[in-house]
Amino acid sequence: MKKLKRKEYEKLLEPLQLELVDMSRWLQHSGKRVVVVVEGRDTAGKGGVINAISEHLNPRQCHVVALGKPSERENTQWYFQRYVPYLPAAGEILLLDRSWYNRAGVERVMGFCDDGQYRAFLKQAPVFEQLLVDDGILLFKYWLTVDQSEQEERFAERREDPLKRWKLSPIDVQAQAKYADYTKAREAMLKATHTRHAPWTLVDFNDQRRGRLTLISDLLHRLPDTQVPDAQLDFPALKSKPLKERFSVIKPIAAFDADD
Repeated sequence: MKKLKRKEYEKLLEPLQLELVDMSRWLQHSGKRVVVVVEGRDTAGKGGVINAISEHLNPRQCHVVALGKPSERENTQWYFQRYVPYLPAAGEILLLDRSWYNRAGVERVMGFCDDGQYRAFLKQAPVFEQLLVDDGILLFKYWLTVDQSEQEERFAERREDPLKRWKLSPIDVQAQAKYADYTKAREAMLKATHTRHAPWTLVDFNDQRRGRLTLISDLLHRLPDTQVPDAQLDFPALKSKPLKERFSVIKPIAAFDADD
């Protein structure tokens, strides 16, 4: 299957984003809560699909969380504790760019947790997720797949593009040589945490644009009917001429000029 061109992708994405807006209106109306876990290899496209989902949603309703390295204090807490404060309230959606599954992925492969912590996670994760689902949270878990040849191309693109270089880290350099190790860790994770109450969905992201469309379409398909009438707000016509900005204390800075 050929990779989607940008114009074709944008044409196909627009109606899905309109459905996402309808979904956000339904969330507010119903008070439901949604958590979307987005996991995958480095360069798989986690940030891109999260941006595609959240682009036209109210940021006060749709929260994107990408936690960094745990603090010294957080390292002494119950592992899931640092994620709990970010769980959604009524009418909200949480998009997790990586999640508690860091323990079963990068921490396992890179040796950032010991064997006891890893095995405790595999045992506790399904229980933790059962509690979330039992409390009414709609939980969706996606793993983005990408072949090593495609991953290599994306690493090279990030090295060469100064606007994307920030995405690279020493961990990425090590991950490059551990493709098979990540596969093994993922399969063990799926075996332990692919449950009836919180199943995993794998999405091919070798073509990131097609992958985004696939994931968003699947998410919308699995949500209940989200059609809620859109409240129409009528703005009366102005009773006088439109006013211009006036400044008495501070004036705006000079406008950007490409010729300067």
